[in-house]
Amino acid sequence: MLTLLLVVILAALVFEFINGFHDTANSIATVVATKVLTPGQAIMLAASTNLIGAFWGTAVAKTIASGLVDTDVVNVTSQVLICALLGAIVWNLITWWRGLPSSSSHALIGGLCGAALAAAHNNWAALIWSKAGDGDWTSNKGLLWKVVMPMVTSPVAGFLLGVLIITLLYLLISALMRAGGPLARIARPHWVNAFFGKAQFVSAAYMGFAHGRQDAQKTMGIIALAIFAAQSAGTLDDLPAWLQFLHPDGGKDDIDRWVIATCALVMAAGTASGGWRIIKTLGHKMVKLHPIDGFAAETASATILVTAAHFGMPVSTTHSISTAIMGVGFAKNPRALKIGVIERIVWAWILTIPAAGGLAYGVFKLFAFAGWT
Repeated sequence: MLTLLLVVILAALVFEFINGFHDTANSIATVVATKVLTPGQAIMLAASTNLIGAFWGTAVAKTIASGLVDTDVVNVTSQVLICALLGAIVWNLITWWRGLPSSSSHALIGGLCGAALAAAHNNWAALIWSKAGDGDWTSNKGLLWKVVMPMVTSPVAGFLLGVLIITLLYLLISALMRAGGPLARIARPHWVNAFFGKAQFVSAAYMGFAHGRQDAQKTMGIIALAIFAAQSAGTLDDLPAWLQFLHPDGGKDDIDRWVIATCALVMAAGTASGGWRIIKTLGHKMVKLHPIDGFAAETASATILVTAAHFGMPVSTTHSISTAIMGVGFAKNPRALKIGVIERIVWAWILTIPAAGGLAYGVFKLFAFAGWT
């Protein structure tokens, strides 16, 4: 059982690394497309800000660890978690190879739900659909509150916030031009591009921070869930001295510091390895971007991610930045959006949870047939 626990932790860190290079594009595509930073510079910026963001709170990790699967109905064993991670990893690699910016967050959630459902012999009560909190709706648990609602609202919010920010920026530029004199000179395209080229460095760092705060926490939640399950099964009772750090420091609602630090470092390493295929889709194929557009899209997306992380909602970095870019492009010229590319992205979104869940379900059934579960 201890070996299985270590395999789960290793598989979780593999997922975290893949998440890093798969979702690198989400945090740096716009700053690369606008030529404010080279791909290498942008990747290093994203890696460092991912690392900082990963240490900033654990609300999302706690949702993954205790808010989606009912451990009173299904025994969340190491085999369940390994199958969940395999489903998410395979789907991530498929979409990365195809250059589709699908959601690593939803792949992980889909994998967890699919594996848990298989382990519960198709008992849907194994999944927490909705559970009321302590009177505050933000403390509600379950797939409805923590996954479905954010999955619908965060892309809409990203689109609308992208439209709002770029519209306000263009209104400000128009006002400066009408003012005449020195103010009008500031509003010329050369000065606007120069200013937002520098400002986009800040917005790209903000985006990297938000990505780290959201996505690194999801793997923390899986590792914490595995450790809690192992503790309940008595696996941690007689640990060798070199593995004593596996004992949880707190209760089920706490995430140990070593888990946070390890996930943060692995995601940063994955981010540093890059993900050019998806960068091309997001940064070049959807709509032509200028520095002011990149600034608006990154600011809108990062704001959505940070707000959701505060409430423990595991939303998709992919969804928020993609729809923010769409919103910026729509505000500039609705006809400039490349609908064919957008349709491919939307289909990847729709398929991610059921596809990753189906893969995890199938892997668990295969393992059960082989007698491994």
